[in-house]
Amino acid sequence: MGTQKEASLQISGMTCAACASKIEKGLAKIDGVSEANVNFAMEKTNVVYDPEQTDVQDFEAKIDKLGYQVIHEKQTFDISGMTCAACATKIEKKLSKMEGVSSATVNFAMENVSVEYDKGQVSVGDMIEGVRKLGYTLKPQKSREEMVSRKDDEIRKQTGKFVFATILTLPLFWTMVAHFEFTSFLYMPDMFMDPWVQLALAAPVQFFVGAQFYSGSYKALKNKSANMDVLIALGTTAAFFYSIFLGWEWYATGQQGMPELYFETAAVIITLVFLGKLFEVRAKGRTSKAIEKLLGLQAKTARIIRNGEEMEVSIEEVLVGDTVMVRPGEKVPVDGMIHEGQSAMDESMITGESIPVDKKQGDDVIGSTINKNGLLKIEATKVGKDTALSQIVKVVEEAQGSKANVQRTVDKVSGIFVPIVVLIAITTFLTWYFVIEPGDLRSALVPLITILVIACPCALGLATPTSIMAGTGRSAENGVLFKGGEHLENTRGVQTIVLDKTGTVTKGEPALTDVEVALDFHEETVLAIIGAVEKNSEHPLAEAMVKGIEEKGISLREAEDFEALPGFGVRAFVGGDEVLIGTRKLMQTSSVTIGSAGDEMSTFEKEGKTAMLIAIGGTYAGMIAVADTVKETSKDAIKRMHDFGLEVAMLTGDNQQTAEAIGQQVGIDRVIAEVVPEQKAEEIKKIQEQGQKVAMVGDGINDAPALAVADIGMAIGTGTDVAIEAADITLMRGDLHSVADSVQLSTKTYRNIKQNLFFAFIYNTASIPIAAAGLLAPWVAGAAMAFSSVSVVLNALRLQRLKLSR
Repeated sequence: MGTQKEASLQISGMTCAACASKIEKGLAKIDGVSEANVNFAMEKTNVVYDPEQTDVQDFEAKIDKLGYQVIHEKQTFDISGMTCAACATKIEKKLSKMEGVSSATVNFAMENVSVEYDKGQVSVGDMIEGVRKLGYTLKPQKSREEMVSRKDDEIRKQTGKFVFATILTLPLFWTMVAHFEFTSFLYMPDMFMDPWVQLALAAPVQFFVGAQFYSGSYKALKNKSANMDVLIALGTTAAFFYSIFLGWEWYATGQQGMPELYFETAAVIITLVFLGKLFEVRAKGRTSKAIEKLLGLQAKTARIIRNGEEMEVSIEEVLVGDTVMVRPGEKVPVDGMIHEGQSAMDESMITGESIPVDKKQGDDVIGSTINKNGLLKIEATKVGKDTALSQIVKVVEEAQGSKANVQRTVDKVSGIFVPIVVLIAITTFLTWYFVIEPGDLRSALVPLITILVIACPCALGLATPTSIMAGTGRSAENGVLFKGGEHLENTRGVQTIVLDKTGTVTKGEPALTDVEVALDFHEETVLAIIGAVEKNSEHPLAEAMVKGIEEKGISLREAEDFEALPGFGVRAFVGGDEVLIGTRKLMQTSSVTIGSAGDEMSTFEKEGKTAMLIAIGGTYAGMIAVADTVKETSKDAIKRMHDFGLEVAMLTGDNQQTAEAIGQQVGIDRVIAEVVPEQKAEEIKKIQEQGQKVAMVGDGINDAPALAVADIGMAIGTGTDVAIEAADITLMRGDLHSVADSVQLSTKTYRNIKQNLFFAFIYNTASIPIAAAGLLAPWVAGAAMAFSSVSVVLNALRLQRLKLSR
């Protein structure tokens, strides 16, 4: 099997979970597809495939064959630089061959190009850059970043149909209400009781408003499956045509009075289903509110210097390498590096840190953060879909489109639910017609229609994805990014939280506190040598030592052959002498006698300081100590974890005494110290072997293996890209409260999923026997079915107002 790729496609035409299941099965059967997930609530599919065996065009063809449509984004660009039709052909071919572009049509006379594309695979910036390399310039015709959404169009269309259906249905509903004894006082015009008037009112509702149910049924049955449309179409058609038969029989036989018709049943069911769908579409739109908020953080335009000229362009037109001007109070439009100037940056929208961060020349800045003071010239390093904000949006979108484990089970149930319901309905009809009320078609028809209508599995299909969407959205607002629905589901089961120390429990910004020098050495000389060695290291402790030494005004010497010894310390040569800086083990293995220095070292360690021994030329030269201060929120956050019934452990390469001092300070249950990076994953496995479900929290490259091995890996978002990539959850705020938040959000979301599934299952399973017994009117079934979906979505939306227990 070749390299696996992933494609994301937007789908229209699905009406229930059975549709999603059908598409999922169809895509999974394509050779080269290893995984296909369809999210009914988001109307989206993610496909993992081998590009050597299949491609996106195959998926689109399959989805179209199944009776659904793949939705593409459309964008029109103005082109400059074309001189003949050959230029147009070249641009058209270039765009058409780009991955994710389904069609590109260039109009040479109008000097523009219309492109249909999948925004999950290609961006506007990618197309602009691709054509730029050919020697032409593309510019989006519309400056607005967002066009009117398809959801808004759908809502308008559905509202129009609902109003039309309601006007025609109300007189029919009136005739039904007038039949009840307690409403006998209501006036009912005789014309509304006439079968042909009722037929005239019901027919447009049945065949115009309800056309989508027939269309959906045809496509489903053509592909040998059944969905919600089949149930609605079967039930209402049976009621409609049986009423025509009764009306014709009444007219042909010249019966007195008015026949008992079911036109109102068919019309009311379709109208109420439309109303339910209208509410559902509106409510589902609110589940993506978190992504809209994130996108709202992005700057819309950028001021760039290109060819010596300053110009304002849309954010999509910024290219890597462009010089971007950012004035005080403005948002940084893209990720970049400060080329000129210095300022304080408000990064709270990304990291959650409320205190502005000082930035100078050479420092990186994040797109969408705010320049508080000072004019900055920034070199764009990441644009378009590569920026930090775009990556955050991508993680949230992928999480919202992914499936929790419980949903896979629900999908299987939904896939067989409709055929089983049809079988139950037919059995009920036959039982009534031949056993309970022999020969009475009316009595047999009512429970048949009611069962078909009330058993639609809409609520079942919406139960899990809407909760996942709302839960991941709320999590994103709190700086917790779950990479998938399964992680959101599984985090609640964690029993032990393992925390890395430096940068996780502590600030990761230690300071030089103590220097002890042996009798035969001079302090300034020793510090100059230490600085020479440690300036080659990227470890936070090394940076603290170098900074502290430079602040003392000591000039650093030059070191050679620097070598980091993970878990032990460092080795280098300064002026021909071997210099060792590190642990007792390092001195022991290098045969360096430290005398009573070990006792002094223990004293420092009991105070929570990290002490390192120094040997120069094989002789003990002294000791240096640094202290990494604990984050202000660590103690309270760990208390919250304890309140949730979690055990909290700390895993660090630091020595036992220092680690235990930090652990005692914040309330850690178990301290695992003096662990070299490659042993961290082994320590996680040991805890797992004790039957514990483990979450690992870290921020460094050396935490990546442990993050991958843990049941749930949590990366502090202020840490390295490698750690974030290896983790299941990214905590954007460098704060342990986010760990407790993730557990609480997972627990609440899973509880919400269970509530939704309980209501959906109970609703369907309890209603079918009642309908089979003939105790439920078809129109009541239609109302209940329509509003069951709405109630599930509204219950999921409660997660968006969830308050965390800080």
